[in-house]
Amino acid sequence: MNITLNGKPMQLDQVNTIAELVAHLGYQDKRIAVERNGNIVPKSQHGQTGLADGDQLEIVVAVGGG
Repeated sequence: MNITLNGKPMQLDQVNTIAELVAHLGYQDKRIAVERNGNIVPKSQHGQTGLADGDQLEIVVAVGGG
């Protein structure tokens, strides 16, 4: 499947949900926000939200600092 992640094309194999994508990218323990095709996906729905060919995703990682 081909998606666009943060403006860059990406090919995925064996990744079917947002939760699987987050784990694949190594973000599972980070504070993130995920947008799929222009809609924010709540963290509680990452496991149930499937990915489809052509999806446009944005993932933002919260960074703390001072």
